[in-house]
Amino acid sequence: MSLPFTSGLDLWFDVPVTFFVGENGSGKSTLLEAIAQLCGLPVAGGGRNELADLQAPHATSELAPYLRAGFKRKPRDGYFFRAEFHSLFATLLDQRRDDPDFPGNPYARYGGRPLHARSHGEAFLAMFSAWMTPGVILMDEPESALSPQRQLALLAQMASLIRRGGVQFIIATHSPIMLTFPGAVLLSFDGRAIERTALQDTDHYQITRGILENPTQYWRHLTCDDDAGQQPPPDDVLRATPEE
Repeated sequence: MSLPFTSGLDLWFDVPVTFFVGENGSGKSTLLEAIAQLCGLPVAGGGRNELADLQAPHATSELAPYLRAGFKRKPRDGYFFRAEFHSLFATLLDQRRDDPDFPGNPYARYGGRPLHARSHGEAFLAMFSAWMTPGVILMDEPESALSPQRQLALLAQMASLIRRGGVQFIIATHSPIMLTFPGAVLLSFDGRAIERTALQDTDHYQITRGILENPTQYWRHLTCDDDAGQQPPPDDVLRATPEE
């Protein structure tokens, strides 16, 4: 593996929620895939009963064979949520509905309706609600289809499940909202080694706070224009206007 953190990698997941943070391409998803395989979950995403149903760009983790996992208590259940394969799973449920040999209602666990019949965010939360059970729950950028309010709803679901006990969340995210979860460990992938970090020290937090508190200054820097944000848009910018 060419990822710098693989040399001397030694991680302990000793709190209910651990976040992977870092830039795109830093290896968060690669490590999450490896953990999924070590836990007996499909690299493509899903639960153990979806092993033969979903297809990822690669069926196995390249990193997993080089890692050794130890469990204080091996989870009996688990789920690997991957945002980019959510549509594939929704289609799989539709195929099960049309399969005369599939017993029962494939939508029963997800509110009784096809996931494709809902907004992206609503379908995401239906998936989360269905799989929020004790065990290991891995998530790769769950915020991708969720509004800030829906992200808070997800955090509330996580907190409720943690109070029941027996659950371990490991989540790769770019969302400062997600990173506020009380007591969570944040692991930064931005250096040569994976290190613990604080919310306020992450680029996600600093950039989000900075641009919200002083958007003009940020746009001056982004456009190299002292009058950024005050110039009229060019004529070739697409505009939406009411029909007359």
